[in-house]
Amino acid sequence: MAMPNNGRMPLIEHFRELRKRVVRAALGILLGSIIGWIFYLPIIRKLSLPFCDLNQISATSKASSHCGILYINGVLGPLNLQIKVAILVGVILSAPIWIYQLWAFVAPGLHRREKKRSIAFMACAIPFFALGSWIGYSILPVAVRVLLGFTPSSLTNLVKFDDYLDFVLRVILLFGGAFELPVFLLSLNLIGVISGRAILKPWRLAIFLITLFTAMFTPTGDPLTMSLLALPLLVFYFGAGAIALILDSRRAKKVVN
Repeated sequence: MAMPNNGRMPLIEHFRELRKRVVRAALGILLGSIIGWIFYLPIIRKLSLPFCDLNQISATSKASSHCGILYINGVLGPLNLQIKVAILVGVILSAPIWIYQLWAFVAPGLHRREKKRSIAFMACAIPFFALGSWIGYSILPVAVRVLLGFTPSSLTNLVKFDDYLDFVLRVILLFGGAFELPVFLLSLNLIGVISGRAILKPWRLAIFLITLFTAMFTPTGDPLTMSLLALPLLVFYFGAGAIALILDSRRAKKVVN
């Protein structure tokens, strides 16, 4: 969109631009939700696998005694669950669309060179989110096994599928969102909000906060799960800081020249 007044967009134009981006993002989520509705049963089966150990545990094994029973409650429960799953699938599948719409809304305030670099890093946001989500899904069997292991052998664990779905999505979105850390830091560096030195200066605090974050929000709190989230975040943090320092150095040389 062309911007009058030396690149400044009037307030009314901001609202129109926001409305356009929201509508396009909503249409993307709607299309993704239709796909989620069509493939509802395979998706449900895939999400249910970590709960009852998809490693083909026999009915007589000790581990299977800790496998709970998933159920849906109420007459409208199945319909509500399908709608919920479809919308969540739509949000995940349409991530490239609404991420781009978010960037496109911010982009008019950036210079041409900043736009090109931001596009590259926004493109990285999707694979980073996918990688984090995959790791989160991969540790679900371990997390479920640990948590259900506290169930007494004389009792049966009945778990409402809505509650289980919330748990699964929290793990997947936690890992997926956490892996956006380097993209977020480098994007702020590219638009001049924060320097590489400012990123790395509080490194001790960053290590503490990352460790605290993983301890508070990982579902099981066991060392393995915490390490699978904390170690990549630490690598991403220091890697993003190092890259930001290189970018700052290049920008400083260009200014001098």
